[in-house]
Amino acid sequence: MHSRLSFFLARAARKSSSSLHSARSPPFSPNPRLTRVFSADNIKCNSGALLNCLSHCHPSRNLNCFIIIRREFSFYATEQFSDDEYECDYENHPASSSVANIDEWKWKLSMLLRSENDQEIVSRDKRDKRDFEQISNLAKRMGLYCNIYGKVVVASKLPLPNYRPDLDDKRPQREVVVPLSLQRRVEGLLQEHLDRMMLNSENADDSSAKTVAVDQVKQVNTDENADPFLDGSVMEKVLQRRSLRLRNMQRTWQESPEGKKMLNFRNSLPAFREKERLLQAIACNQVVVISGETGCGKTTQLPQYILESEIESGRGAFCSIICTQPRRISAMAVAERVSAERGEPLGESVGYKVRLEGMKGKNTHLLFCTSGILLRRLLSDRNLDGITHVFIDEIHERGMNEDFLLIVLKNLLPRRRDLRLILMSATLNADLFSNYFGGAPTFHIPGFTYPVKAHFLEDILEMTGYKLTSFNQVDDYGQEKMWKTQRQLAPRKRKNQITTLVEDALNKSNFENYNSRVHESLSSWTPDSIGFNLIEAVLCHICRKERPGAVLVFMTGWEDISCLRDQLKAHPLLGDPNRVFLLTCHGSMATSEQKLIFEKPPPNVRKIVLATNMAEASITINDVVFVVDCGKAKETTYDALNNTPCLLPSWISQASARQRRGRAGRVQPGECYHLYPQCVYEAFAEYQLPELLRTPLNSLCLQIKSLQVGSIGEFLSAALQPPEPLAVQNAVEFLKMIGALDENENLSHLGKYLSVLPVDPKLGKMLIFGAIFCCFEPILTIVAGLSIRDPFLLPQDKKDLAGTAKSRFSAKDYSDHMALVRAYEGWKDAEREGSAYEYCWRNFLSIQTLQAIHSLRKQFTYILKDAGLLDADGATNNRLSHNQSLVRAVICSGLFPGIASVVHRETSMSFKTMDDGPVFLYANSVNARYQTISYPWLVFGEKVKVNTVFIRDSTGVSDSILILFGGNLNYGAADGHLKMLEGYIDFFMDPSLAECYVKLKEELDKLLQKKLQDSSKDIHKEGKYLMLAVQELVSGDQCEGRFVFGRESKKPRESTDNNRFTKDGTNPKSLLQTLLMRAGHSPPKYKTKHLKTNEFRALVEFKGMQFVGKPKRNKVLAERDAAIEALAWLTHTSDNNREEYDNSTPDVTDNMLKLLGKRRRSNGQKGVRVEKSG
Repeated sequence: MHSRLSFFLARAARKSSSSLHSARSPPFSPNPRLTRVFSADNIKCNSGALLNCLSHCHPSRNLNCFIIIRREFSFYATEQFSDDEYECDYENHPASSSVANIDEWKWKLSMLLRSENDQEIVSRDKRDKRDFEQISNLAKRMGLYCNIYGKVVVASKLPLPNYRPDLDDKRPQREVVVPLSLQRRVEGLLQEHLDRMMLNSENADDSSAKTVAVDQVKQVNTDENADPFLDGSVMEKVLQRRSLRLRNMQRTWQESPEGKKMLNFRNSLPAFREKERLLQAIACNQVVVISGETGCGKTTQLPQYILESEIESGRGAFCSIICTQPRRISAMAVAERVSAERGEPLGESVGYKVRLEGMKGKNTHLLFCTSGILLRRLLSDRNLDGITHVFIDEIHERGMNEDFLLIVLKNLLPRRRDLRLILMSATLNADLFSNYFGGAPTFHIPGFTYPVKAHFLEDILEMTGYKLTSFNQVDDYGQEKMWKTQRQLAPRKRKNQITTLVEDALNKSNFENYNSRVHESLSSWTPDSIGFNLIEAVLCHICRKERPGAVLVFMTGWEDISCLRDQLKAHPLLGDPNRVFLLTCHGSMATSEQKLIFEKPPPNVRKIVLATNMAEASITINDVVFVVDCGKAKETTYDALNNTPCLLPSWISQASARQRRGRAGRVQPGECYHLYPQCVYEAFAEYQLPELLRTPLNSLCLQIKSLQVGSIGEFLSAALQPPEPLAVQNAVEFLKMIGALDENENLSHLGKYLSVLPVDPKLGKMLIFGAIFCCFEPILTIVAGLSIRDPFLLPQDKKDLAGTAKSRFSAKDYSDHMALVRAYEGWKDAEREGSAYEYCWRNFLSIQTLQAIHSLRKQFTYILKDAGLLDADGATNNRLSHNQSLVRAVICSGLFPGIASVVHRETSMSFKTMDDGPVFLYANSVNARYQTISYPWLVFGEKVKVNTVFIRDSTGVSDSILILFGGNLNYGAADGHLKMLEGYIDFFMDPSLAECYVKLKEELDKLLQKKLQDSSKDIHKEGKYLMLAVQELVSGDQCEGRFVFGRESKKPRESTDNNRFTKDGTNPKSLLQTLLMRAGHSPPKYKTKHLKTNEFRALVEFKGMQFVGKPKRNKVLAERDAAIEALAWLTHTSDNNREEYDNSTPDVTDNMLKLLGKRRRSNGQKGVRVEKSG
């Protein structure tokens, strides 16, 4: 009985199952786990058990049971018993139909959900690529994730990234070659270093050397009120005298005519009516939350009320108030306004402190600063000693620093019961912050604004008669002009966040009160476009038909502002300076430019200000009557899954739209032109997503560790809205990778230095290594330049000239960073000659940015000198600045793991990174102008996803630079195989060279650790020969290696891969075909089998002979291995005599002809099948 059943099952495997698919009962998929039960040892007992089950089934269910058994055993019989498994046509086999494949995937996904250990399914079956859309929908319905990577389909319980390097068969692998003479010189220097280290260790004294601990790195003292030379009692008397003097000065000002006039104005503000109630609440509560509409006076008046109250009560000198602002321009503007209201010069009792700039002194008791300045103070003064009140203004913007401050201050309040915290918001979401601080009292101050009439897109189109078409909405400007134009004109395939929101909103509206022309325009509206032409039409309408008043235009960012300004200047009306005063307002504008936007224009001249979202609440332009709102803001969002920041315009929130609208009603009734339909506004989110949830957390996590507040994850879990755990994990892994944290998440010696530098950790590492490797000056310029905006300008009408100018600075050395160094040095030379302005104008450089770079250079130099990493004169730290290869190495040490491979093709180049796969260069990069790049790798500091992933400024580096100054190295399974970035980057080289690299990097890391432990140590003296070896290697590497693809990296190459046919990179399939064709035979035929282990085994057949290769991870490698087996057999090469063969030079063609000749004389002999055990 059992033998008949086995025969039946094997026979059924060859029959079509189409009739089963048409049955009423649902089809069943083969169960590989159940199939494995039926091995050769237990098939009898299991088949009997299944027949027993059949006999107990209900008659109506017999068919279902039969289908299960039949299809499961069909799969088993095909896999285990079929002698002609390679003869079946895989493409046309019934089991390859979409229905059967989806049926099988249902079972696979069900088993994945049931499994506690398995996390994903990886399939290379070519049917899955064909059926991917159905498989993806099926996985989505089952709560799983599905993605396709080339020819590989993956289903997972966890979200899947856009790119998986482990599934990329075309991932570049590097074969490294350096001149043998260079290798010998480096090995000699390395050996000399090792010998001296051994000698020094034997002669070392037992007494430990005096070291300077990194923990003792000096912190910049931000508390200038303290006087260390005065004891407590004397200090109190001094402060009492100061308090009395402050009270007399305040009374004198308030009684003067100017003071009375100013008081009358201040008393007219809505905040004055709440003064006493607010002062009482602040005195009785540690935390108070205040919301106030635009123009109510909360920012300028509330801190003054507290200061005036304390001065009047005789405690003015004991009072110290800090008021944070999210932007430097607002901190400076508010400080200037408050000091004017107090009738005193800026820097006396009222001052400000922002990055690179400040005005304050010992008598300053009210300090306006950015949030970052307060955080820097907390690093050195964790209890904020001497501070009595802290105001955090514009808390509704939910910046990352503000959310970080909330966590720190919440933990500080129990230790400082006398400290008062006042949170101020411009929107009515005070309850959110109140609940975070345990139900803190809230107050609302109504604003004093005139009514503002809102015009949405449908109203604007009807009012102006402007008609939208698909061609007058294209924003053809900026870095991504080509793809931007194509994307806006092409049919939309994938919907983004902007488009999806608009389509859903428009589908619910009919615009029945508007004419057909408006309907036609709305149907052509492109929400992705900023709409420069529409903005121009609205501004013309305002200038020609509306009453006098300034216009405030909200744009997405500086690039949009710059390009719109250029377009408006070319307009006959809007570009006429006698009729229009055109200004810009953005975060990095110079102080002189900031003042212009607050001044009134001449008579009959309309002021138009193009601004970013900083004008929503941070500053107030009093004479604004009209607001034009594009409805978008360009902000960075962070894709934690793909570890990629995305810089895309996104819709603002309803709260932001209200803020923008409110800017128009300051002095008289105003009007706001929203360039989007009202139904779209109603679909906006109520509030903006906090920055903590949409930006990388690298710098934040480093600051958390420097505050010594425990685990990073636990600390951030206490945030108002905690960030995604994966984002925290990415940041921690990054800090570990660059050496800022050890494996236990504690600050390393390097991390302690990085924590005192006010820059991104990777730039801080570059700066420190620049000082250590004595090439400080160029690195200092690069770090300062990367910390602020790009000094290279790109005018819309002169892009080619600007690009050519930047290329001249690069001097064909394939480095944006070196171009920056030369541009700065040229500016310094021109400044000494008095021609700095002409130099910047001729070379399309921003003189304000170059001045900011100069200021940052001074700040960084001071900090590193204070930390002991720089000599007093700095000459020693710059003696190798001329060594460009060493400068490249230091750049690589800082920007790693920002690394992209450079693979040359016939007419182009391709770039690929670990996180993103294929990437592109920004159009203004000097490397984007080259047809070929002489370096195999590019290091970059920033990548941004704008529709696709772009890398910004980049520098070419050699293999040796990347190996020595990149990440940790690990040995591969084969000799001469080194791995980096968890195996993403594979290096193959001569084993002796690999040993040299590993030992050199190991000794270099030891030497750097000694320097970071003791900054006074001269490693160039102690490790003289090691440093010479490093310089020799990075300078002498001529990038003679090559990229290869598909080379085995997970295990040693099989013996057949090491024969003569593949040593020189020859394709064994091509060689086999060539040899057969020369012998007068047909080309070989290949058949590939997909095994249950998700590997592939190939068979090659010619003249009745079959050769089977070993299982491989893809079809290409499998066919290649089968060809190698055939070549080895034809030339008498096997595992036993491979060594003998490698040392001989047989005539391959003669041997093959001899063997095939025998084959032709014995036609009756059966075919030969050769199979090696894998």
